[in-house]
Amino acid sequence: MNILAQIFFAACVAVVAFLVTKRIAILKKTIQLGKPLNRNDQPQKRLKTMLLVAFGQGKMFQKPIVGIMHFIIYAGFLIINIEVLEIVIDGLTGHHRIFAPIIGTGFYHFLINCFEFLAVSVIVVCVAFLMRRYVLPIKRFRMKELTTIPRRDALIILVAEIVLMSAFLMNSATDSLLQTVNEHYPKVGTFAFSQFLMPLFAGMSETTLLIIERTTWWLHILGILSFAVYVTYSKHLHIALAFPNTYFSNLEPKGHISNMPTVTNEVKLSLGLIKETDMPAVATDARFGAQDVNDLSWKQLMDAYSCTECGRCTEQCPANQTGKLLSPRKIMMDTRDRLEEVGKEISKGKTEKEALANGKTLFGDYILKEEVMACTTCNACVDACPINIDPLSIIMEVRRFVAMEKADTPASWNAMFSNLENNMAPWKFSPNDRFNWADKVVNTDK
Repeated sequence: MNILAQIFFAACVAVVAFLVTKRIAILKKTIQLGKPLNRNDQPQKRLKTMLLVAFGQGKMFQKPIVGIMHFIIYAGFLIINIEVLEIVIDGLTGHHRIFAPIIGTGFYHFLINCFEFLAVSVIVVCVAFLMRRYVLPIKRFRMKELTTIPRRDALIILVAEIVLMSAFLMNSATDSLLQTVNEHYPKVGTFAFSQFLMPLFAGMSETTLLIIERTTWWLHILGILSFAVYVTYSKHLHIALAFPNTYFSNLEPKGHISNMPTVTNEVKLSLGLIKETDMPAVATDARFGAQDVNDLSWKQLMDAYSCTECGRCTEQCPANQTGKLLSPRKIMMDTRDRLEEVGKEISKGKTEKEALANGKTLFGDYILKEEVMACTTCNACVDACPINIDPLSIIMEVRRFVAMEKADTPASWNAMFSNLENNMAPWKFSPNDRFNWADKVVNTDK
């Protein structure tokens, strides 16, 4: 590789590093729009959860065949990055297969054979996933929230994986042929899978082989660098966020719904459990529930960025199964879309407050009342998510806003709320009469 190629390669790496760093800064700012939430308790349990669910892909194996296929892509992504490291060093230094003499030809040959096995496996699995998503009649891949952009995103990623892995194999095949005619190519032999592609290039001149080898080399690495940028805008951001997202999972039992501290204190005050002087001060701009993304917690916003859009949550949702408008996947996609909209404003130099005040809000412009009111709070969506995303928590916060800020709940709900507020029970009678039924039972026994 000549000096101009090295300079060009270094420039590409620098540009990608700049773009990824800039994008991460915007993601960080938008996630930090959320309210504080302490998720630093039980570190050992959190680490175990992350290792089992994110690293070990534990929940994916509830469907073994799909789980194995997903693990192949996941393992291929992680392990083949070792080869990417060598390519980057080669590109910056002008060497070729720099690790071969360092770790020994025998072990190096073994590693490349492993990488080729993974590359072929990834190609097979990606083709299978394309068939599942675009040919087989799987309902969750054909729901209305999967508009043009989400559908195109999945197609781009799967096709890109096939192209990148194919380029890797073609590069190895032409490399093996060049080893016999060009001293720049270390003699590391042929490899397990790319050797079957060698007949396609046999008989070609050294110049032609060099062109193909260099083209596939650049296609492979530039494709990976482009992927590094693209993934930060894609649903495949979960490749990175799955780890912190599962670490900071909600460790409470699935049926536990957190109460609002302000309301809890009001109830305690009415029951005489605390004094009015013990009531914490409430900010004048405090809002019940969530109207916009800044009313959610930072973890809920991280959930939105971590969503894979797989649709397992919606597939298991009983409300969705009965034809209701609710789709937990859409809730997460809507939250992410709103965050992206705010993030674009922040990237233009606007303050967070200015970015949020653009005439739109999460509730109303993205999430509709009919959606959140259909939720049964059964936690099926939470249980189904392969990376412990919690759509229910966002649904509950938006529904609290509908009930407590908009007072827009059904009449039957409003009657119950009024009874709870005035009588501390769902029924319309005085708290003083609450145990009258017991007196009647006693009188009847007499």
